[in-house]
Amino acid sequence: MLYYSSTDMDLFSLSPLPSLLLWTTLTLIFLFSFFTLHKPKSSGPNRPPGKTGWPIIGESIQYLILSRKGRQEEFISKRRNKYSSEIFCTSLFGHDMVFFCGPAANKFLFANEGKLVGTWWPNTFDKLFFSDPSVTSSSITAKAKLSRDLISGFLKMNVLQNYVPTMDRVAREHVEKEWEPKAGGEVVVHQAVKKLTVDLACQLLVGIEDPEHWAELADRFAGVFAGIASMPIDFPGTTFNKAIKDARFLRKELGVIIRERKTRLEKEGIPTVPDLVSSFLLTTDEHGKFMTVEDIADKIMGLLIAGFETTSVALTFTIKYLAELPHVYQEVFKEMMEIAKEKTPGELLNWGDIQKMRYTWNVTCEAMRLTPPAQILFKEALTDFTFDGYTIPKGWKVCWSFHSTHIDPEYFPNPEVFDPTRFEGKGPEPYTYVPFGGGQRMCPGKEYVRMEILVFIYNLVQKFHWKKCTPNERIIFKSPEHGLPICLTPHETSSS
Repeated sequence: MLYYSSTDMDLFSLSPLPSLLLWTTLTLIFLFSFFTLHKPKSSGPNRPPGKTGWPIIGESIQYLILSRKGRQEEFISKRRNKYSSEIFCTSLFGHDMVFFCGPAANKFLFANEGKLVGTWWPNTFDKLFFSDPSVTSSSITAKAKLSRDLISGFLKMNVLQNYVPTMDRVAREHVEKEWEPKAGGEVVVHQAVKKLTVDLACQLLVGIEDPEHWAELADRFAGVFAGIASMPIDFPGTTFNKAIKDARFLRKELGVIIRERKTRLEKEGIPTVPDLVSSFLLTTDEHGKFMTVEDIADKIMGLLIAGFETTSVALTFTIKYLAELPHVYQEVFKEMMEIAKEKTPGELLNWGDIQKMRYTWNVTCEAMRLTPPAQILFKEALTDFTFDGYTIPKGWKVCWSFHSTHIDPEYFPNPEVFDPTRFEGKGPEPYTYVPFGGGQRMCPGKEYVRMEILVFIYNLVQKFHWKKCTPNERIIFKSPEHGLPICLTPHETSSS
């Protein structure tokens, strides 16, 4: 849920532009890198294998081209085969960068978070998520920890269990409103599930009283998310330009809600039903100071976007594979109907029901293995350190690849085959399946995501089966090109 980083849209993407504007933009990228980005010295006898490509721009053009074609993993696999399966270096957009791949690399990074490496975001992240231009992701360690603690508190198991009935009610209403009217017709899955994820996050985590309004703003969230991974070229027509406008709009909307909540708290005191907005308003930092409205808006926007795109992608691909694999769909349908038969009419799901949805969760896990919602995550070397015999200098950027182990036949035989049974028993080897990260930075929203996906699939498969309207729809990076349009068939009219 919270692993969204530069990973989750077409990395360094630009909106489609005429050829002249595209080359103009690439020239600006070159100049931007040359004049504004510090490039740490990369000399040294123990530097990881690889090459940095052209001066200043490095291998950025190759990476950009492959990413736009949905073949980012090709950039990584080619260099792993040529240099090292665990580690190689390159240079992307003015930064010396080392890619870490494989279970040993995963374990090393998880164990050394905050010691040898720290989270690092591209310049786009700071500009989009901090209203104060003087604030950057590297300057808010204490505030970031406070925010993580508050968010983690709302995602603890004993709290999450109470969310299940509300999730079920919201999912039922969503299916009735967005899916049932289109029975026998077409639904664009990615577009529809985005509304659901925003709706749930607004109600359960933020306590927004008009979630339907926010669900209608799903495209705004998507715009900001795309901007995280774009080049910081604030020029009309670019992804980043649109993202800045969308972020400004969402921050303004959140500011209104936060100020209203602040006024209410001043009159009523501690709320009976807590939510994150109220918690942020009532909590002080280590100096006894309360967070400002602007700071809280930054945090809430980041939370909503983090859970919004990654969860909707995981749900979209789960539905995609259920459309393509009838035998898998039948097993999911069987499992869900066994649970439904034990419920009285109108009875909502509970935590015990979620625990029975084992096969369905295995299906989602396999979907995330093949198409992880987050592909890569950036970090930064906090000091010189050594891995696999190579020295990584302080200041180098570390790119951690989720996908490198997910498609490795050494750990997942016949990796291109969709097989949910991989997750039965003990499941994959440690540090090979990492869609939620690991260690102290394991995504705190993992269980929330699991519940959200399972509850929605439960409501959907009871009423419909479906097939893809565009059988050969391309996957651009990690998203269906047209959002996965499917044709819905109600069970009572099914010919199957």
